[in-house]
Amino acid sequence: MEKNPTRYNVQLYIYDLSRGMARSLSPIMLGKQLDGIWHTAIVAYGDEFFFGGEGISSCSPGGTMLGPPDTVVELGETEVSEEIFMDYLSSLGESTYRGDRYRLFEHNCNTFTNEVAQFLTGRSIPSYITDLPSEVLSTPFGQILRPILDSIHIAPPGGNVINRGRSV
Repeated sequence: MEKNPTRYNVQLYIYDLSRGMARSLSPIMLGKQLDGIWHTAIVAYGDEFFFGGEGISSCSPGGTMLGPPDTVVELGETEVSEEIFMDYLSSLGESTYRGDRYRLFEHNCNTFTNEVAQFLTGRSIPSYITDLPSEVLSTPFGQILRPILDSIHIAPPGGNVINRGRSV
């Protein structure tokens, strides 16, 4: 008799860091409509996992200062055990997703959640989220703001850093 593998639910939490202001101000500032400035996290195994300027962090779902997410997307289920997942995150935290590797436009919370979503479920996060940096940078105002925005390291307070970015 075959044993059924344990399956775990995987969700994408989506937060609008602009709290709705992007929707009203983006046409004036960028000349195009943006519905939000997105921060995302993966929720699995009873915790929320995200990447920011301090590295990979976790908290209880909705447990950062951002509060509850604006949207929850069901990504599916995974058979990856929590132990394997935590080893995977630890490895990412020591290499690709150390805090000092955070870049607002190229290597951010959304690139992290996209990679983790693919690892757990084989699915990507929505393209309107992953395409946001290129949408902003394709505008003259986005290019002007880039040097300032490149210096920003977003790390929502309230999480526990999984790996402090120790070099291996």
